[in-house]
Amino acid sequence: MAVKGLKCIAIGRKKGTVSVIHGVRTCDQKTLVPLVGSAGAQFAVKTGFAARPGELVVVPAADGGIAALLGLPEAGQGEPFIFGSLPRALPQGVWRFALPPDVDVGQATLGFALGAYRFTLGKEGAAPATLYDPAPDPLAVETARSIWLGRDLINLPANLLGPSELADQAVTTLEPFGAKVKVIRGAALEKAYPLLAHVGNGSDRKPRVVLASWMGSKAAKNAPLLSLVGKGVCFDSGGYDLKPASGMLRMKKDMGGAATVLALARLIMAQDLPIRFEMRLGCVENSVSGGAMRPLDVVTARNGLTVEIGNTDAEGRLVMADLLTEASEAKPSLLLDVATLTGAARVALGPDLPGLMCNDDDVAAALIEAGRAVSDPFWRLPLWDGYRDWMRSSVADINNISSKPFAGAITAALFLDRFVGSGVRWVHIDSYAWNDQTRPGRPEGGEILGLRGIFAFLPQALDLTDLLNS
Repeated sequence: MAVKGLKCIAIGRKKGTVSVIHGVRTCDQKTLVPLVGSAGAQFAVKTGFAARPGELVVVPAADGGIAALLGLPEAGQGEPFIFGSLPRALPQGVWRFALPPDVDVGQATLGFALGAYRFTLGKEGAAPATLYDPAPDPLAVETARSIWLGRDLINLPANLLGPSELADQAVTTLEPFGAKVKVIRGAALEKAYPLLAHVGNGSDRKPRVVLASWMGSKAAKNAPLLSLVGKGVCFDSGGYDLKPASGMLRMKKDMGGAATVLALARLIMAQDLPIRFEMRLGCVENSVSGGAMRPLDVVTARNGLTVEIGNTDAEGRLVMADLLTEASEAKPSLLLDVATLTGAARVALGPDLPGLMCNDDDVAAALIEAGRAVSDPFWRLPLWDGYRDWMRSSVADINNISSKPFAGAITAALFLDRFVGSGVRWVHIDSYAWNDQTRPGRPEGGEILGLRGIFAFLPQALDLTDLLNS
């Protein structure tokens, strides 16, 4: 998989010619001449270069080679995606950054790497330009590797990534970092996770649950415990409540929550945060067959609640419920789940804003602020108590769908809330996990939304600031 190496970043000694990417905020010749020489400055001006954020021009360099001028936003307004067009827009070759001192080179490196990513199972396209970085920021490089991993998993077609393959990839990713990983299946899964098992009954590709634990090398035995849960529905047909063709087309991405959680776990381990974490992935396929779950089935969940299946296409919350119950049993410092859970969140917020629902106002505010600071935003939706009665069932404790056609993202989160343990700080993220079109740093296809925001938020959420600075 692509994560095995970021070939777009050259680390070590320079070999051959290395051209320079100059970050600029003005097209004034007096400013450009010291950077690229008079010929290069004149060329930039004559081509209409105005140093607008993200604007790029390749010019003759003073040394006889070529150089690039990249327009930058004002100080404090940068984001990695400003640099995301460079790998495909620059001529092939090796390049290095020359940026103003107020620009984070790590963010530039991250943006370059995210823009270089492409997924293909066929003929490779043109190779991107290469960034030379003799001493790259470890966080930037590992963030890029983690996002590439998650993108690869989402982009893989469902015939190549079923529940067992997703579980195997989790093992392959986690074990090299020293994580203890168990893959649960068969009768053990049916007993421990009855709702998830019921979703998987319709597929010949049987469900798996990945249960992993890890402790940082500097973590004490009583270090904060972060519990992560990811929805890994490798394909969602809708079950007997069958999706239309248009709704089914991208359902290979319905495991985007699991991909995001796995990418986050990888980054936490690569950065060796002084914490403990547990991770649970529900890997399953929602298919149609004689054994598939039916509308109005009633299933008893791990926590003893009876659940009526009002709609088989609301399977994601069933996959997550028992995992959240089990995760709560360890009384984690923070419980965080990610799922491609509802179309309602996309209708409300569009593709770029993951919906955030949380039972702790301080936690929600800190996560939103952290996401804003690294240009990886969330938008909070309420866990509105007034809608809880909409999940009533006449024959069971709760229905898996609402009786009303409103607030679908909120009612889905309210369903999950019934399976979170009392007193546990819980964050639920409803993510689209996909780019509908190619933009700088964000190629069309699978996307790992929120990873950078969550990672930036963890030190405050888990009281790690003093430990990380010591």
